[in-house]
Amino acid sequence: MNNVVNLVADIGGTNLRIGQTQADGETEHLVVYQCNDYSSLECIVADYIEKFQLENAKINACFAIACPVDKDLIKLTNLPWQFSKSALKAKFGFNKLLLINDYTAIAHAVPHLSERQKVKIGGGEPVENYPISICGPGTGLGVANVFPVNGQWISVGGEGGHVDFAPIDAQEIQILELLLEKYEHVSYEQLLSGLGIEQIYQAICRINGDEPKFDSAKDITAKALANECDYCSQTLAQFCKTLGSFAGNLSLTMSSFGGVYIAGGIVPRFIEYLKNSDFRIRFEQKGRFTRFNQAIPTYVITESQPGILGASAYLRQHNKEES
Repeated sequence: MNNVVNLVADIGGTNLRIGQTQADGETEHLVVYQCNDYSSLECIVADYIEKFQLENAKINACFAIACPVDKDLIKLTNLPWQFSKSALKAKFGFNKLLLINDYTAIAHAVPHLSERQKVKIGGGEPVENYPISICGPGTGLGVANVFPVNGQWISVGGEGGHVDFAPIDAQEIQILELLLEKYEHVSYEQLLSGLGIEQIYQAICRINGDEPKFDSAKDITAKALANECDYCSQTLAQFCKTLGSFAGNLSLTMSSFGGVYIAGGIVPRFIEYLKNSDFRIRFEQKGRFTRFNQAIPTYVITESQPGILGASAYLRQHNKEES
């Protein structure tokens, strides 16, 4: 047995998804592991290889991980795991082992999304051979971009979520002033994340001279969507405005005529609300460059496995480059 197996994984802080990608991009034999049930990444990979009898296969692997991957020693941000890339490759005899950041994976997934895997919110049509930008409020605020180069997609990551928060109106100025009591530097991530929703809510309560009643972003969002709390409703409305401003900044910076995509675990929960919010108004509200942004489409990614999809696309592209 010397078959070639393309193994892909999406490694998060809670779940690890691992499967085998085919030449057509489909992923088979996908297994979801609970990370806390295992002491290391090696244990999960060993279990998967044994489960599908891949001990003698020629394995090309690409793992998307929510942490920096530029050094040999990988330390996961939200798990007490660490491993050596070279040691992992040697232990399992991988023919190839590629490690990419989780947002690099999402960036590579975006060009392959079907209409069923995304929802469009305003703007014109995407223009071929132009950059695509991605931002994703979740635990933090992830940012990535992809560029078409000679028939391939090249991803450019970075820490765009940590750029300075720029208030647009009086309420945002007040929110910034309150956050500056806690932080020396206030980035967009301090508003566009789960923690961000909580901090916006706390600020709005303080602005109105009241004490917060809710602690979690989940509860605040639920109360806003049910229209059961005015401060929660103001919070979610403010979140959407700020997200629109930030996404619009991305499109200006990158000339993202291929589209700007919203990823992450927060926004897909209230797509209809986002459609009816001021998200798109803020996205377009760029002074002399308003028309520039009006033409650029925005989308919410609804695909449940963008990390696996992107790791698969990245590995197939890498295999093609070497063939």
